[in-house]
Parts: sequence; C-alpha cells; structure tokens
Amino acid sequence: MHDFDEISSIASPMRRLTLQAVAAAGLALCLPELAFAGAYDDWFKAIKLDLDQQVRNLLRRGIDPNTVDEERGDTAIILAAREGSAKVFDILLQNKDVKLDARSRNGDTALMLAAYKGNLAAVRALLDRGAEPNQTGWTALHYAATVGNNDIVQLLLDRSAYIDAESPNQTTPIMMAARGGHILTVKLLLDEGADVTLKNGANMTALDFAREGGFKDIVEGLTYRLKKAGKL
Repeated sequence: MHDFDEISSIASPMRRLTLQAVAAAGLALCLPELAFAGAYDDWFKAIKLDLDQQVRNLLRRGIDPNTVDEERGDTAIILAAREGSAKVFDILLQNKDVKLDARSRNGDTALMLAAYKGNLAAVRALLDRGAEPNQTGWTALHYAATVGNNDIVQLLLDRSAYIDAESPNQTTPIMMAARGGHILTVKLLLDEGADVTLKNGANMTALDFAREGGFKDIVEGLTYRLKKAGKL
C-alpha cells in the first residue's frame, strides 16, 4: 500500500503530463486559425501591390477569393482591376471560384473598372471567361464611353452590350461620351445605332450634354444626324 504522500508524488507528474497533452491538443486544433491570423490584411495588401506569389500562397491556404474589403466592398478581382494589378488579376481570373460579376458597394464590377481604366486585354479576358456586360444601372459600356475608349466600346458592343443602357438616372453611354467631349466615341455609338433622342432623369439628351460642355463639333454632328433623321 502506498501512503497518501506517495500516491500524490506519483499522480502529480502524471497529472502534469495529462494537462500538457490536453494543452498540446488544444493548440493543435487552433493552429490553422493561428496560422491564418492576419490573412485578411495580407490578402488585400498583396492584391494592391500585385504580389502574385503571396496571393497564390494565400489561396493555397484556403482564403476565399471572394472575400470583401471592408473599406469599399471590393472583392479581390474588383480591386485588382481597380489597382491595375495585372499578375494578380490573371491568377484570380483563372480561379474557378471567383465571382466575375461581383459588385462593390457603389455598383462597380471588375469589367466596369477594366473598361474605365482602358485595359482592353482585361476587358477581353473577362468577357471570354463569361463576365456579363449588361448590368442593372451603370455598365461597362457607360464607363468605356466616359473615357472615350473606342476599342473597348466596340468590343463591348460586339459582345452584346446594350447600346442604350440606362444608368440609375437614365443616362446612356452616348450621353456620357458627349459629356466628355469624345467626338469619335459619339460617332461610333451613333453608327452602331444609339438613340440620340433619349433623355435622362434631368431631361437632358446627348445634344444637351454636348452644348453644356461647349463641344461645338459634337453639337454640329448630333444636330446634323437629328435633322437627317427628321427628329429635329
């Protein structure tokens, strides 16, 4: 028979070993979470800086490629298009889980931002992967017309973008082109069948936008087209 002191002296090391084992097991369970601590910040930093290898590593570790940035509501592919992070953009574009038509809080999509940035290759790549050119509200065609990028305007039209798409206040792409003074874009949209008689919520036509901006060549061109069509 062991006395009480002997039993305690035997039990104590065993108890310590048991507690250590439990602690080790608990730590093992937490390791994935601990290893992923800070991944959110690392993810969006890597996208902004176009750190392709870090993005690959984070994807392998299981980060959701559609994680939303708290600041603007951007997903990774939207942010990559916004920042011009070409290497990261290509990685995300090939990821089967990426939602190509995700929208940030202000309604932007990756396609819209690529169009606004004049990134023809990115626009084509997104369309080839199945990105939708026709969205409710502002569209990629509005954005391309805003900056007067005819190559992207033409590509979007060739891929079935609706030429008279209306923004939330009924502004159309040709109105945006006229507003920006982009005469060649106005001509392209007219040649492709844009309706120059449409008015937005402020009761303004493309001609009104051109007049307001003082773009005489566009005013003359639109006036000629309207008269020729018997609409002025």
